[in-house]
Amino acid sequence: MSATSSVSPAAGATTAATTEASPAAAGHHRPASFVARYARNRGAVAGAIVLLLVVLLAASAGWLYPTNPLRIVGAPEIWPFESWRYPLGTDSMGRDIAALIAHGARATLLIGLVAAATATLIGVSVGAAAAWSGGWIDEALMRVTELFQIIPNVVFVLTIVSVLGPHIETITLAVGLVSWPPIARLTRAEFLSFKEREFVQACRAVGMRPLRIVAAEILPNALPPVIVMSSLVVAGAILYESVVSFLGLGDPNIASWGRLVGEGRSLIRSSWYICAVPGVAIMLAVLSLNLVGDGLNDALNPKLQKR
Repeated sequence: MSATSSVSPAAGATTAATTEASPAAAGHHRPASFVARYARNRGAVAGAIVLLLVVLLAASAGWLYPTNPLRIVGAPEIWPFESWRYPLGTDSMGRDIAALIAHGARATLLIGLVAAATATLIGVSVGAAAAWSGGWIDEALMRVTELFQIIPNVVFVLTIVSVLGPHIETITLAVGLVSWPPIARLTRAEFLSFKEREFVQACRAVGMRPLRIVAAEILPNALPPVIVMSSLVVAGAILYESVVSFLGLGDPNIASWGRLVGEGRSLIRSSWYICAVPGVAIMLAVLSLNLVGDGLNDALNPKLQKR
């Protein structure tokens, strides 16, 4: 028998694993093509620009307004553009709205990003464990997921904040805890679609450990739609924080857009700009995140790459 015809099963499996590479490994040219596909969506590009401006505003808030934004700096209810010192006016207490907006961008983005990271970590862990394990573990984890889904999210967030106190850490944790079920369901569906693919079977045949298969082979292929979902979670987290602050349960020691809207609601007939300015900021931030999510879906979804 020749040397070429004597191939062990392990070597054959290795060859199969090499031949049938995972979709993530096959997309080695993805960075350049990703940018090109994303740029085709003009709305997504506009959303990315707006989001970048919000990030720059948050990053430069300490330089633009180095003092405490919650301190009183002038007469109350100065309308926007009446004074060059206060281009966006002052609120009912005489605080500079421009400083509140700039520093509020920090708190808003921080809550959104950390809450989305928390929700993504929980959701991916639960969804991956449910899909990979199957059986009663899958059933138990999905029932827990459904339990979180049937609880009204706003009520759950308000309950946690009321019990643990109105702190930024509590608000972030509460928002993260109500945002993970959709990510868990999406991750489970993606893992189930890849679990029986040929490249995963080849990895099993060569004796690769299950944890390595999940982390190195399946997870990179399942992440693109999860990333899109996470960007939408950031937008939802901003809205949740706004609702909590609007109802007076926000952290009193930080400036946030939702808190400014809540404090100005009693003056909406006489000084409506106090609510309108942070309201527009919230709208632009959430809209930009949704547009970025659409762009990421167009760029990362393999079904849309040939569109």
